[in-house]
Amino acid sequence: MVQAYILIQTEVGKATAVAGLVGKLPGVIQAEDVTGPYDVIVRAQADTVDELGRMVVARVQQVDGITRTLTCPVVHL
Repeated sequence: MVQAYILIQTEVGKATAVAGLVGKLPGVIQAEDVTGPYDVIVRAQADTVDELGRMVVARVQQVDGITRTLTCPVVHL
């Protein structure tokens, strides 16, 4: 199982709506509005890194109001 944090920038005024929509997507554990350079932070999981990448491109990035994402896979050192 692979987990990652997905940092999301949104259009002005869309953070709450984006967090709500992304939070309902399969594989998303949690989605929260935040302040700072990113507007929403998501914790997601998938079976493989490839599946995680497909989820971000095919589902997360298609949500209306998202302008940019940065995916940060969790590592266990």
